[in-house]
Amino acid sequence: MQSLIELIGEAAKIPSFSSFEERIHPFVIEHLNEIANIDYKIVDDRNIIAYVPGDSAKKPVALSAHLDKINHFGEDNPSALPIEYGTSFIKGQMDNTVGIGIILRIAQIASLQDWPPLVLLFSEMEESYGLKHHPELLRDKGEGLHHGMGAEKLARDIIEQKINLQSVITVDTTPLFRGDNGVALYSGHWEFTKQQPDEAEESATKEIKEIFRKIDSDILFSNNTNDYLTYGKELNKPGRPATPSIAIEPAIHPYHQKGEKVYYSDIERVYGILKTYLSDYA
Repeated sequence: MQSLIELIGEAAKIPSFSSFEERIHPFVIEHLNEIANIDYKIVDDRNIIAYVPGDSAKKPVALSAHLDKINHFGEDNPSALPIEYGTSFIKGQMDNTVGIGIILRIAQIASLQDWPPLVLLFSEMEESYGLKHHPELLRDKGEGLHHGMGAEKLARDIIEQKINLQSVITVDTTPLFRGDNGVALYSGHWEFTKQQPDEAEESATKEIKEIFRKIDSDILFSNNTNDYLTYGKELNKPGRPATPSIAIEPAIHPYHQKGEKVYYSDIERVYGILKTYLSDYA
């Protein structure tokens, strides 16, 4: 089995730019197929949802990562994007191949653990950068596309299947540390979505934040935008059971540019935090 860092590096090579997420589907599916008794499907062409068996007495936990990269390479982009393995960091298009790699590795070891079932969410069009700055590089010049549409589709699929999640955790990368090491946790989608939480959602969100604080007291508790907002908004519509949505993210620098660096130690830290959560608290 590849190391976690090698898994991330292989994902980083694939030019799965916004609206062309199907380019990374064979990679994701290849690794999903290594998992016993897994079930997965493609949702509306460019999203993937997968179900990993676990303790059926526990409510499932959803783990999410977006599939799209920002195209900084233009129309004549290389068939394999450059990556570099440094002494303390991996460098390349790490947003959001770090999240993809961590979630895949979590799923690959799940059968050896006493964890709840996992729902894996791999989404299209998390990035808004291309729509704003170079729509000509997107499929059909961005026509009919919008930021967060993949998470919306996956959330609707969960609702239609009547899956009651205990939490949804997005793994992405954060620019907040400006080149230093660090791990951040985002919560409180309502600060951006303006969808006011009910008491149950607020309480569940506070509880999961305290769990992560207990696991790692050095996490930076902050807020920023990514798919976690969409899952929080869609899965907590009026009349639905409270589903806390958070994001946990290793530092990245530079951000939304070529040659993004993420420290090995931060990747392993996020991976370890998630394993502890699933083992001891979920």
